[in-house]
Amino acid sequence: MKTFASIGTAVLFVSLAAIVPALALQEQQEAKQEQKQPQQHAQQQNQQKAQQQQAQQHSQQAQQQQKAQQQNQQKAQQQQAQQHNQQAQQQQHAQQQNQQAAHQQQHAQQQNQQAANQQHAQHTQEQQHAQQAAWQNHQSQNWNSDHQTWQQRGGYHGYRIPDNRYNGYFGPNYGFVIYNQPYMVVGGFPRFQYNGFWFSLVDPWPNTWANNWYETDDVYVIYENNGYYMYNQRYPGVGITISVSM
Repeated sequence: MKTFASIGTAVLFVSLAAIVPALALQEQQEAKQEQKQPQQHAQQQNQQKAQQQQAQQHSQQAQQQQKAQQQNQQKAQQQQAQQHNQQAQQQQHAQQQNQQAAHQQQHAQQQNQQAANQQHAQHTQEQQHAQQAAWQNHQSQNWNSDHQTWQQRGGYHGYRIPDNRYNGYFGPNYGFVIYNQPYMVVGGFPRFQYNGFWFSLVDPWPNTWANNWYETDDVYVIYENNGYYMYNQRYPGVGITISVSM
């Protein structure tokens, strides 16, 4: 019996010797785990802070980009508004210049008309009588037989007005009064000057026209059917053959 008791006691001591180190090891592991938990918590906090900082940076960058876009849009709108204002000012300036040019042209026309009227008024009685006599002597008694076209006369062989001068000063839209122009009689034919050219009447003028038509009626010069003709706007359809010289 004593032997069994001794053996049991020995076994108990051996078991205790084996259990005590295991318990100590477990306690050490638990202690290590407890030490690791604050470190993990700190790491998690650091990660959260880093994520928050990164999120803040992204937010700030997005705000800065949005602000830059808004500024660029405002600048673009301001530039566009300035361009519109400049264009409007340029258009207004061009309109003013056109109006000034129109006023100047109108003023020049008025001055020319005044000069023509003064020239008309400055004709002396002797000049009037001489001109009236020349025109009366050149009146046709029978227009149908006296009138001849340039084709009937063998074609026009006189001076030809350059196109750039003709297009701007001659034709149905450019009427004038002969009495207001320089005038002379050459070889018994009335001759007047207009726009730097001399025009001589080759045909007599129709007796159906008023006796003072050259003082009052607007006439115009036109090139047609290979020759120059003078028309009276008061009596359309009747063209008098004329020759041109410098």
